[in-house]
Amino acid sequence: MTTALLSALSDPALIAAAGRSKAWPFEEAKKIVARIEKRKGEARPVIFETGYGPSGLPHIGTFGEVARTTMVRTAFRVITEDKIPTRLLCFSDDMDGMRKVPENVPNRDLLTANLGKALTNVPNPFDNEHASFGHNNNAKLRSFLDTFGFDYEFMSATEEYKKGTFDQMLLKMLEKYDEVMEIMLPTLREERRKTYAPFLPVHPKTEVVMQVPIEERNLETGTIVWTDPNTGERFETPVTGGHAKCQWKPDWALRWAALGVDYEMSGKDHIDNVKTSSKICKVLGGNPPDGFNYELFLDENGEKISKSKGNGLTIDEWLTYASPDSLALYMFQKPKTAKRLFFDVIPRAVDEYFAFLEKYPEMDADAKVNNPVWHIHSGNPPVTPVPVSFTMLLNLVSASHAHDKAALWSYIGRHSPGVTPSSHPKLDELCGYAIAYYEDRVKPFKTFRTPDAEERQALAKLREVLLALPTDASAETIQDSVLSVGRAFERFQDLSKKSPDGGPGVSLEWFATLYQVLLGQEKGPRFGSFVALYGLKETAEMIGQALDGTLSKG
Repeated sequence: MTTALLSALSDPALIAAAGRSKAWPFEEAKKIVARIEKRKGEARPVIFETGYGPSGLPHIGTFGEVARTTMVRTAFRVITEDKIPTRLLCFSDDMDGMRKVPENVPNRDLLTANLGKALTNVPNPFDNEHASFGHNNNAKLRSFLDTFGFDYEFMSATEEYKKGTFDQMLLKMLEKYDEVMEIMLPTLREERRKTYAPFLPVHPKTEVVMQVPIEERNLETGTIVWTDPNTGERFETPVTGGHAKCQWKPDWALRWAALGVDYEMSGKDHIDNVKTSSKICKVLGGNPPDGFNYELFLDENGEKISKSKGNGLTIDEWLTYASPDSLALYMFQKPKTAKRLFFDVIPRAVDEYFAFLEKYPEMDADAKVNNPVWHIHSGNPPVTPVPVSFTMLLNLVSASHAHDKAALWSYIGRHSPGVTPSSHPKLDELCGYAIAYYEDRVKPFKTFRTPDAEERQALAKLREVLLALPTDASAETIQDSVLSVGRAFERFQDLSKKSPDGGPGVSLEWFATLYQVLLGQEKGPRFGSFVALYGLKETAEMIGQALDGTLSKG
């Protein structure tokens, strides 16, 4: 990130354009600039924060939050010409008590026996060197973030509570206990109000993070008194030094105030929680961070994605079929709009990413800072030409039944002489992704339709026309021939359109027929481009197989 940012900061035109940009990361960055101008000379870094609950493994939402926050941080650094230091804190709430056992972990009985304990006190169910379940998940998080090259500082709630980072604010919260309760109680159900307290003492014998009423508070000793509901034993516990933690909304406020957090995003479902935590932060003498509430992801049916339902798309699934760059593009686009997050969004995201990348070098400064790839690559997008789209590769795999990249390259090399895996490594990477995506997400759902009598006539004519074309015919020439065949059949004419010679245009039904009969799909590529890549002879053979009924048998 540093090298990329240095490149952006060395271009005065880009810096000026950044100040004018309406791209959402710059709009967010300008809010932070306005915020720090009110500090009246206070010199300290601008703190960006993202939060993570390590009760399970990192997920696609974790990536989205860190990626988007990084984009805002980069925008801020550019418009301020990197004259103000910044930090990105990735905070793990690993002192939270484990409330339920995830279904996708081994040794579930071991975890069940330790329910209620802080995640860093729950034994590690995995066969590795990590000291606890929480430590294991933290290691996964850090590895996850490092894979994408994020520039961040990891912070553990357990470590920060124990070493006293929050002690001053914890004592302040004890002092302001009644004011905090006045904020919290109206947000709770009536039954919950009876037992609620902003402090969660850690049981000195069982290590369980207790959710119990606070019976007494001692400001002089900084302690709280509570009773174990199971044994009736009373305890006096310091609120400092990791002997207690805060409930999550007060904890969020505590963290903002203690660490001086300036910017933190959160999902739309946390709008009311942000308001509540902001009030508590002010009671503690802090200034709540700026940020925005991003929209949530939807599944294939338009329903909210739920970790418990497992109806979403995981980070591993996306990275099986496409690169992190395409996922970053998906996260960049319309963060305040609810979007479907399912397998079928991947091909479009991949092709849009490379389309933006291809346009970038020829853009002026104003257009560059509004191009998503500028934000994805921190101001310095790579030069990686990809002459064949991901969608086209998918259709090539479908038609050729290729099971390895070498088979695909035999077609690509013939279509684009001089283009090789070594000269175009990104294209080679896409070939691997396309094969994996086709095998898992396309092939199992393909349904070839048998052509009717009139469609058979049209396909036979198309086969004849393609075989008559010169072997080096361009994609445009082939497309014109495909259109001419369609126009020759009244069924495929579209009288609302005009052909270049003034005759009727071609209806979408003609192309739907080609896709459904030849590719077993409802949609497909620009057919002339596909034929140019796949080959005239090969396409004619495919049509022949569709006509004799052997195509669907593969």
